[in-house]
Amino acid sequence: MAGSNGTAGDVSFIYQQIFKVDLDAGPSAKISVILFISLFFFFVNCVMLFALGSKRVFHETPRYILFGHMLMNDSVLLLITTTMYTMGSFYLQVTRTVCTLLVVISYCTFRNAPLTLAVMSLERYVAICFPLRHCNIATPKRTGIAIGIIWFLSSINIITDIIFVLIVNPSLFLDVLFCTQEKLFLFKWQLDKTQGFDVLYFVSVAVIIIFTYISIMITARSVSSDKDSAKKALRTVLLHLIQLGLCLTSFLYATINKALYMVTDSSSLFINLRYLNFLIILMLPRCLSPLIYGLRDEAVWPLFRYYFCYRSGKVRPSVNIH
Repeated sequence: MAGSNGTAGDVSFIYQQIFKVDLDAGPSAKISVILFISLFFFFVNCVMLFALGSKRVFHETPRYILFGHMLMNDSVLLLITTTMYTMGSFYLQVTRTVCTLLVVISYCTFRNAPLTLAVMSLERYVAICFPLRHCNIATPKRTGIAIGIIWFLSSINIITDIIFVLIVNPSLFLDVLFCTQEKLFLFKWQLDKTQGFDVLYFVSVAVIIIFTYISIMITARSVSSDKDSAKKALRTVLLHLIQLGLCLTSFLYATINKALYMVTDSSSLFINLRYLNFLIILMLPRCLSPLIYGLRDEAVWPLFRYYFCYRSGKVRPSVNIH
């Protein structure tokens, strides 16, 4: 195993065997279902992004800027994840350069989600606990800077792995291979480093969201006015915590796949279980983001319904942001 010789070669081999699918199993119907679900929710996200872009007030409100970033991030991740799953199902090989590009986008967008949830919770915390300073603290410019920091934090680990490979053996990027993130790992310590970063990300985000939830709850009980806004913020942060839980389950995808591979005797059974694992663990959290957050928003929902139904209403709904 990889732990015995200090390299990631055996780890990569195991992942290759896990993701490799017998082409005689007829994956076309399953792939069609995945593509349909992916494209449908991509369309839903695009409509919601269009609704956000149709009103200038959304461009100037930090929480909607962050929500738009979350929608865009989840849409890209949904497409990249579906692409890589399809490639794995048909065992399509690509050059390491193309694989690296796909892995970087997938890696960053996957880890952007919890970090974005943390910033969104902090924005609600400032709005409720420091209402008089909210306009000065949470500005569109600072929100843009926060999004830049999110991308930096999510990419720093994978970028260091790419730089390491470039220094050690740049010719590896010309190889043709089966694409998984583990193909970027030359040594086991890189895999351990990635797992350490993931634990740090989620523990930090969980602490931030729980802190903001408790702070808003205390404020909601103590203030004598505007209790409705505090209660709405409390429900929003609670939804962020639920979304974080969904993101956390996504990290179990590869572990569950390995466990299924080890305990199943039939290759067809493993393929079917792997398929369900992909739908429930990886796709479901990305598809639920617009349903959990956007469709319950009193400002976004009327506009979304208006555009989703091809402007069937006679008058475009007005926006009232609280």
